[in-house]
Amino acid sequence: MAKTKDSGFSYFLSKKVGKAIMDYKMLEDGDTVLVAVSGGKDSLTLLKILDERRKFVPIKYDLIAVYVDMGYNKKDVKFMRNFFKKNNYKYHIEKSLDVKNTPKEKINCFWCSWNRRKELFLAANKLGCTKLAMGHHKDDIVETFMLNLIFQGEISTMSPKQELFKGKITIIRPLSYVEKKETALFAKINKFKCLSCSCSMSGKTKRAKIAKIIKQCEEMTPGFKTNICRSLSRIKEEYLL
Repeated sequence: MAKTKDSGFSYFLSKKVGKAIMDYKMLEDGDTVLVAVSGGKDSLTLLKILDERRKFVPIKYDLIAVYVDMGYNKKDVKFMRNFFKKNNYKYHIEKSLDVKNTPKEKINCFWCSWNRRKELFLAANKLGCTKLAMGHHKDDIVETFMLNLIFQGEISTMSPKQELFKGKITIIRPLSYVEKKETALFAKINKFKCLSCSCSMSGKTKRAKIAKIIKQCEEMTPGFKTNICRSLSRIKEEYLL
């Protein structure tokens, strides 16, 4: 019975991913997709679902899993290489700036994210990838919206699909309709051994604080995250300044 339930949930999550892909026209026949894999539950979920969907979707696309080595822990690199090989994923390890040779005062979430993304763009160009798939989910989209609203004074968030460099690279976020708790359950079902963030700032950021606020709002108003996402496509301009 448990196995049936597990299969049902995997199907349910794949359907959510498929809907996001269809709604935003994320994939095309012949695409080579770079999947950004950090080793966390979100990116591992994304990689597995995109790989499994290739068995039955009507288009053909190739996947290349890319892990960016930020220099935090050599064991993490070995772990990811073994994971890719064990699961027969085509993969590439991209070396970034070594965090150990970077002044501590320069290291923060923005520094890490910016350098990691730069390496992903370079890898996509080098490997001939047309799409760059990121593991951001609905919670990330809502958190980014709240962060920009409160700290930047603007209405914006992550886009499920975003063309960059005059269309040379397109970022896609197939987990846009998926919640964090759902990737956690998927990772548990598939018995993923996930890497944890090695940064000392982990859990101490503005994003972490906003996530707690969103959790409280969701407890008071079930569907809070869904309503925030819907509001971004249901803007009444006549009621804006």
